[in-house]
Amino acid sequence: LKGTALPPASLHSGPPCPAGFPAPSACCGSMAAGLEAPPALALGGRHVRWSMRRTPRSPPLVLLLLLVLAALPSGRAFYLPGVAPIEYQEGSKVDLKVNKLTSVKTQLPYGYYVLPYCRPPIIQDSVENLGEILVGDVIENSPYEINMLQNLTCQVLCKRELSPSDKDKFRSMVEDEYLVNWLVDNLPGATRYARLGSEQSYWYTNGFPVGVERNGHTYIHNHVKLILKYHSSHDYEGYRIVGFEIEPHSMVQALRSDPAEPSGYAGMCHEGAATPLHDIDAHPDVTFTYDVQWEESSTRWASRWDSYLKMTGGQIHWFSILNSLMIMLFLSGMVAMILLRTVYRDITKYNELATAEEAAEETGWKLVHGDVFRKPQHAKLLAVSVGSGMQVLGMSIVTLVFALLGFLSPAHRGGLLQSMMLLFTFMGVLAGYTMSRFYKLFNGDDWKTATLMLAFFYPGIMFVVFFILNLLIWGQKSSGAVPFTTMFALLVLWFGISVPLAFLGSYLGFRKEAVELPVRTNPVPRQIPAQPWFVKPAFSCMVGGVLPFGAVFTELFFIMSSLWQHQFYYLFGFLALVLCILLVTCAEISIALTYFQLTSEDYNWWWRSFFSSASSAVYVFLYSMFYFSSRLNIDKLVSTILYYGYMFLISLVFFLLTGSIGTMASFSFVRVIYGSIKID
Repeated sequence: LKGTALPPASLHSGPPCPAGFPAPSACCGSMAAGLEAPPALALGGRHVRWSMRRTPRSPPLVLLLLLVLAALPSGRAFYLPGVAPIEYQEGSKVDLKVNKLTSVKTQLPYGYYVLPYCRPPIIQDSVENLGEILVGDVIENSPYEINMLQNLTCQVLCKRELSPSDKDKFRSMVEDEYLVNWLVDNLPGATRYARLGSEQSYWYTNGFPVGVERNGHTYIHNHVKLILKYHSSHDYEGYRIVGFEIEPHSMVQALRSDPAEPSGYAGMCHEGAATPLHDIDAHPDVTFTYDVQWEESSTRWASRWDSYLKMTGGQIHWFSILNSLMIMLFLSGMVAMILLRTVYRDITKYNELATAEEAAEETGWKLVHGDVFRKPQHAKLLAVSVGSGMQVLGMSIVTLVFALLGFLSPAHRGGLLQSMMLLFTFMGVLAGYTMSRFYKLFNGDDWKTATLMLAFFYPGIMFVVFFILNLLIWGQKSSGAVPFTTMFALLVLWFGISVPLAFLGSYLGFRKEAVELPVRTNPVPRQIPAQPWFVKPAFSCMVGGVLPFGAVFTELFFIMSSLWQHQFYYLFGFLALVLCILLVTCAEISIALTYFQLTSEDYNWWWRSFFSSASSAVYVFLYSMFYFSSRLNIDKLVSTILYYGYMFLISLVFFLLTGSIGTMASFSFVRVIYGSIKID
C-alpha cells in the first residue's frame, strides 16, 4: 500500500479541539476530516484522509541559547557539550542507526531486530547513558548505505524469506500499532502529515508504522523514502544535516539479478494504483528497498529541532497556562489579603489587651499558644516526609535550571531522566539536613534511626514498585526491562552516594542548635473543643488539595502525553512557571487552613498542614485514571499495570513535594504570628 503511513488509532489522542473550528467534523478529533498524508502517501493510488488530535506546543523556549550562539558571526562558535554539529563532505558516509520499536497501545518497547528486518554483518550497540537504558532505548547500526548528496532510487537492501513465526511477529506488531524509530546524525526520523486543505500547514510524528491492517489483511512497509535535508554556509566547510523525514510505502517490487549491486538484485519500484500491495499472507518473502533524496534547507543547524516541536495550535497552551495563572494569582491574592488583614487585626487586639491588662477572656488562636508547638504523633515520619519532599524540590529546581539553559535538549536522549536520577541522589544531603532540623525541633534524640528511615523508607517503596514493574517487563521480553548491571548501578547510587549524603546532612543539622520557638509548650495538653464537620481533617484536606491540582492540571496533560504517547516535551519555560505557581499555591492554602484550624482552638496542625496540600496527589492519580480511559487505548493487563504503577510513583513524588512545601510554609507562619504577640 503505497504510502499507508496511517497513524495508529491510539495516536488520535490529545487535547480538545481549539476554539474557532467550525464544527466537530472539521476538528482535530474527527475521523471525517483533518489531516491527510503527503501526496506520495496514498492507498493504492487514492489519497487516504484522516484526522489526528494534536498536542499543541509553544515555540521551543529553551533553544533560545542555542539560537543565540548559532547566530554569532564567528565560524567557530561555542556549543553546549555533546551538541557540536558534524560537517559532512560530499560523498562521505552518513550512518543510519535504528532504535527501539514503540507502541502507545502496549507501552512495551522492543529491539528493532526482533522483527526479521535486514541485518548488517555485525550488529553493534551504541554507547547509552543511564537515562536511555531506563527508557528502553536500543540504538544499533543498520545496513542502509547513505552518502552525502548522493540520491538513490529503489535501492535493494535485502530479500528475506518469511517463516510462519516471522509473519506472526509482523502481524502482532502491526495489530499493536508499533512504530519504527530511526536516527540520522542524532535526528529521529519523522513522518510529516499535512493538514487537509493546506499544503503549508503540517506537523510531525516520531517514527513510522511497521505496517497497517485493512479488511483482515496485514500490509508491511517494505519501502521507505528517506528525505534528508542539509544546510551549508560560508562559515564552515561541508554540509550539516538539519532534517530527516521518512515516507513509508508498501509495495511489491520487481527484481532482477545484478551482481554489481551489494544485495545481488536491482529493483524497480512503481508508483500508482496498479502497483500491488505487499500482503504478508500472500507472499512467502519480502523485499526491502529504499530511496534517498537530499534537499537543501534554509534551516540552521541550531534550530533543526524546531520542526519536531512545531505545532500550529501552540496558542492553546499559552491560553491555558495564562488562564490557570490568572485564576491562581486571583485566589492566592484573595487568600493572602484575608489572612493579612485578619491576622493583623488579631495581633493588634491581643497586644492591646495585654497592654491594658484587661481581664477579658482570651479567644481564638492565642488561646492555644501553650500547645501550638506540641510534638505531633509519628513525629519521626513527619520529619522524614518533609525531608524527602525537600529532596524532590531541590532536584526539580536544579533540573529546571539546567533545562532552561539548554543542557537538556532533545539531542541528549535520556539526559533528562539521567539528570533527575543523579540530582535526586545528591540532594540526599538537603533531605538529611531538613529532616534533622525538624526532628530536633520535636526533641527527638534517635537521629541515626531517623536518618536510616529517611534513606530507605520512601526510596525503598519506589525501588520495590520499580523492581516489580521491571519483572513484568522482563517477562514480556521487552527492551524496556532494565538489565542487571543497570539495576546494580542504581543500587550503587542509592547505597553508595545517597545514603552517605543523607547521613552527612543529618549530622550537620543535628550539630546546630534547635530552632528557637517564640512560646513555651505547657506540660499538660489542652482539651480541644468539638469541631464542626467542615473543619474535620478529611474534609478540609481534600478541599485544600483542589487548588494545587488546579494549578498544574493543564501542564500535567502535556507531561502525560509526552510520557505515554511518546511525544517530545520541551516546554520547560511553562513548567518552571507552573512550578512557581504550585509553590505559592501550596504555601498559601496550607497557611490558610492552618489559621482556620488554630482559630477553632485545634492545635494539631502539623500533619494537617502536610496533608492540606499533599492531598492534591490524590487528584493527580484520579486524573491519571481519567486520562487512561479517555486518551489511551491500552487493553493488555501488563501494560495497564505498568501505567498505574508508574503513575503511583509520580503521585507519590508529587505527594511529598506538595506536602513538604505546605508544612514548611505553615511552620514559618505559626512562628511569625506567635512571635508577634505578647505572652505572659
